[in-house]
Order: sequence, then structure tokens, then C-alpha cells
Amino acid sequence: MMKPLGACSLYTFVDTAYLRGRDPVTIATELCEGGSDIIQLRAKDLAPKEIATIGARILKVTQQAGIWLVINDHPQIARDIGAPLVHLGQEDIFEAAVSPAPGQAFGLSSHAPEQAVRAITASPAYIAIGPVYATPTKASAKPVTLEYVRWAAANVCIPWFAIGGINLQNLDDVLTAGATRICVVSAILNSPDIRRACQEFKRRLSSAPLQ
Repeated sequence: MMKPLGACSLYTFVDTAYLRGRDPVTIATELCEGGSDIIQLRAKDLAPKEIATIGARILKVTQQAGIWLVINDHPQIARDIGAPLVHLGQEDIFEAAVSPAPGQAFGLSSHAPEQAVRAITASPAYIAIGPVYATPTKASAKPVTLEYVRWAAANVCIPWFAIGGINLQNLDDVLTAGATRICVVSAILNSPDIRRACQEFKRRLSSAPLQ
């Protein structure tokens, strides 16, 4: 049984750009065992058929663990394999007409207060706030800084996750700015012990009461 999104604090990734030959299912298992509440499959470099195959394999792991699985960019794949969430960018849903299926739960990225306001009008299950810091995951994206995190803490009433360059060194600053939920990519996937890295993030997050 998955916990409500509002009770989730650690959002992690199986990002194929960071696998370095590792099995995505093994990575997903380690993320679950480490305390992840949500796992997103992000595979910018793979064809839809491959994404669906990997997603279906990961879904077995997340279902058993009671963890949310998010498919990035592909509403149809999420629906076909039975993943509970899809994540889209602002440009997908508002400009490219890439939309979730009727009744399909989805999350949206946002990079500024006006984007957050627009995103919320689409009734997403959650929004992402970032990138807070410079990140190799999206090297061209300009950091939104902690100012946007502070704005979100004061103004966003649905579940939101700070994302972008967050690591154990700057986590306290992000939490002090008002974040209670975070997305972490490279700081976990580049760790020599994924399970332990997740556990440490989760332990530190436990000091921040969920909004």
C-alpha cells in the first residue's frame, strides 16, 4: 500500500544517464531498501519500447515495496504498464499538448513562481521546484536559488519537491528555506552505496515536518 503523496519526503531516480552499466532493477531495489518514497524512471536516451520494458520490471519492485513509480515524459507508457504517476514538463502540457490520460495522476516541473501558479491550474498530484542549484542533470538550466524554495513554502498548498543539485552538504540550507520534500538524482546515484545514501537523506529529512 503506497503512502499518500503528501506523506512522501524522498523522491529518487533511476536515471539511465547514471547507470554506468548497472541493472536498473538492482538500482530500484536499493532505492526502495534505502527508504525512497517515490522513484522516477528517467530515460532520455532510450526508445519508448525500451522504457516500457524497464519500467515494467521496476514496477514489480516498487509495487512490492509500496513505493510510487513515476515514468518521465511518457503518459502512454505509464498507462500501458500500470505505473501510478507520470512526470511532465511545463512545455509538454501547456505547449506541446502532451497530456496525461483522463484520470491519470501526474507531476509537473516548475522553474519560477508564475510557472508554479500555472502548473497548479492543471491539477497535478505534485509539482517540482527547481533546479535549486546548478546540476549536471540539466546543465543548461539556470538555478532558481533558495528564493524560489522560500516562495513555494509560503505559497504552494499541494505537495511540492525541491530538486536540482541537492546533496548532503547543502540539504540543511534547503530545509531551512522551507522544503520538506526533495528530489535527489546524482548525489544518490553517484554514491558508492545507494542504499546508505538514501538512508542518510531520509534520516535528515525526518527532522523537517511535512507541510
